[in-house]
Amino acid sequence: MRQHGPGWFTVAAVTTTLDRTTIGEWRSGLRVNLERALRVGDRLGGHFVQGHVDGVAVVVDVRQREDARLVDLALPPSLAELMVQHGSVAVDGVSLTVNDLPAPERLQLSLIEYTLRHTTLADLAAGNRVHIEADMLGKYVQRLLKESLWSSER
Repeated sequence: MRQHGPGWFTVAAVTTTLDRTTIGEWRSGLRVNLERALRVGDRLGGHFVQGHVDGVAVVVDVRQREDARLVDLALPPSLAELMVQHGSVAVDGVSLTVNDLPAPERLQLSLIEYTLRHTTLADLAAGNRVHIEADMLGKYVQRLLKESLWSSER
């Protein structure tokens, strides 16, 4: 049964979702980022984002640098290996560009004013946990390379 009203809705999450996300920590009134799915034939103006959560990262630093807010995230090793400077990543459902990879298992975002005004990312602070979706193409390339290496070792 769907429950919703002006400015609110309820969701259900299965155990596997609760295991790999922060949804179990959510409380009533929490703001989340929502975007309608792209329909086949629609114009694509950004990155491919499927809406899956590959893992959780921790915000380690947030600072203002001129007209951009820089956000550094600590990534799990399995996600860090999928990141590419200036590649795509989704953070809490928002499609973004990787600004920098300042250290192993670290990712830096550079958030512009529009993103800060229209998403929940303006509220990020050190210690916050965020959902990460790695670049879809990177995940497929990684899988193909691992399969190829696995096959050659047989």
